Amino acid sequence: MSAVGVLVSDPWLQSQFTQVELRTLQSKFNSLKSQSGHVTISDLPSVFAKLKGISGLYSEDEVRAALEDSYPDVTHEIDFESFLREYLNFQGNASGKGTGYKRTSSILRQSTTTHFHTISESEKASYVAHINNYLAEDPFLKSYLPIDPKTNQLFELAKDGVLLCKLINVAVPGTIDERAINTKKVLNPWERNENHTLCLNSAKAIGCTVVNIGTQDLVEGRIQLLADLNLKRTPQLVELVEDNKDVEELMALPPEKVLLKWMNFQLKKAGYNKEVTNFSTDLKDGEAYAHLLNVLAPEYSTTTTLETKDPSQRAKLILEQAEKLECKKFITEKDIVDGGEASYFGVISGAK
Repeated sequence: MSAVGVLVSDPWLQSQFTQVELRTLQSKFNSLKSQSGHVTISDLPSVFAKLKGISGLYSEDEVRAALEDSYPDVTHEIDFESFLREYLNFQGNASGKGTGYKRTSSILRQSTTTHFHTISESEKASYVAHINNYLAEDPFLKSYLPIDPKTNQLFELAKDGVLLCKLINVAVPGTIDERAINTKKVLNPWERNENHTLCLNSAKAIGCTVVNIGTQDLVEGRIQLLADLNLKRTPQLVELVEDNKDVEELMALPPEKVLLKWMNFQLKKAGYNKEVTNFSTDLKDGEAYAHLLNVLAPEYSTTTTLETKDPSQRAKLILEQAEKLECKKFITEKDIVDGGEASYFGVISGAK
């Protein structure tokens, strides 16, 4: 009889951890819960300060101060999934820590559900810039643009399905006959549902993987991007393994870790000797991107990018080279230089 692993209700959250990590974190959570029957924000500092990825980078007092800034009521009770999300938030900040703590994600709380969805602010800003750029002259959306990335306007605008349908046509022109999109200023529930169904079906048609996302998620502004990596869709991953056991271990990893492993594999081919361990600080100088693009598309290989010393100019050349591979540009030179995770997916997802 096989052992059942630790499961959480949010597929994206599940994908961020290995089973070993989930068991360890669940043990920590249960240990806290056994003391008083519940876990509150005030219980977290002593545990988080000792966890992998945080220990040595944040003191217990720093963790406490950051949590108190986000949760004025430290007696707020949290469940295991909220515990995991807060841990991810701290771990993400720790990977690119400069001075002090800066919360880089927004927590969207819906009044009708206990579901918490965490989204990177840099990622949101990149998507907003893409929307503002490509849809600025859209006859229907131009009155709602530009979107302010500092607000939750993106999620509000996405609720009626029009924006998402338009974005699908930006990605693959002609996928949706725009005459089928309901674009009145005020839509009734049936018209919204028609847009949402059209959006989800069209997303599947162009190759997007839609997992555990339904029309109600779009109504409530719960938008989640989930990478689907498997050997059928991405046979190049076979290069990373030697036997069946390695295949199972590889595919059990979160998608981001698989991509990181894939990237290092490609960089070794290019003779790049540094190991890339994160999606931010290790990539912001552009060297890894330049080597990667050279090995993926030798016909466009150039030494100019690496010879360029100015980070912004190098980032510009990287994006120009990526465009030759028909990667749609939705990030800027600044995104790369700043080391935002969105820049990694903006360059790599298309190049791959």
